[in-house]
Amino acid sequence: MTSLGLGLIGLGRHGQRYARHLLEGISHCKLVAVCRRDASKGQAFATQHGLRFYRDYQDLLADSQVQAILIVTPPTEAISIALEAIRHNKPLLIEKPMGCTALDAQRVVKEAAQAKTPLMVAHTLRYEEAIIQLKHHGATKIGKWQYLVLTNRLGSPSDPDSTRSSHQQGALLEIGIHQLDMVRFLTGQDVTQVYCEMERRLPQGPDVRAWVSLKTEAGQACLLDVSRMSHTRVTRAEIIGETGQLIADWTSNTLLLLDKNSTSTAIPLTPEPTIPRVISDFVRAIQAGTPLPITGLDGLRAVEMADACYESAKTRKIVVLKPH
Repeated sequence: MTSLGLGLIGLGRHGQRYARHLLEGISHCKLVAVCRRDASKGQAFATQHGLRFYRDYQDLLADSQVQAILIVTPPTEAISIALEAIRHNKPLLIEKPMGCTALDAQRVVKEAAQAKTPLMVAHTLRYEEAIIQLKHHGATKIGKWQYLVLTNRLGSPSDPDSTRSSHQQGALLEIGIHQLDMVRFLTGQDVTQVYCEMERRLPQGPDVRAWVSLKTEAGQACLLDVSRMSHTRVTRAEIIGETGQLIADWTSNTLLLLDKNSTSTAIPLTPEPTIPRVISDFVRAIQAGTPLPITGLDGLRAVEMADACYESAKTRKIVVLKPH
């Protein structure tokens, strides 16, 4: 099987993670070109690793040796890049969130579907071994699920007044998008009801904390605690069942089973980096012509839930999501 030529758009801190894994080697694909707004840094990186460099993403998209595109940019920039890539009919892997608003994400999903361009969203938390095993053991070891608690607390941004978009969206869209997607991934259900409280350091600044209460279409209750207010890191997913609890931590790579007698049992894990797994699945699906494991619709649903959270925080009311 020939290698799929990949073009990477976005070579910031997270984009360089993608580049590093690709340069270390991922089966059936190779990085051939990169794009970065900072031309001096981008050119230096490309020269060091024998890659083609483009300052303008449109030039990268026009490169005939670039057969598929990885977009690792802020969501404010990703939409226009994605739409142009679709016009070139080049398969897309987009870092989450796939847009700042559901309308933006919906446009990308619609145009990709019309053009029959494969579109995958890199919700990398689905590939954490602690989460994979949490879902697996949650099906058999704790009885009927009572509720879920998903926690993601990271340190404060270096610039607390910075925003990721013109909508002043912060912690929820940046890191909480993982937890919003997790609800659908773990339960296999769409969310129909959202209530959210938020905190901002400045009235028009980005949110730094979000407490979210969700209900799925089958009535499953889920609680989300997302913040960028401390110097500590807490990443945890808990399923509370009738006969026990499961607690996954994807930072420490642990999964604990607590039974009804409060006995704690550690479930062994063999974690692997998530980005190579995401890229491998993307490349495999493109080359085999099989469905992508995380679709544009999955990415859209997460952004729709984020929209509902912002609306609920603003109105202080429950927001009901319309079924698709």
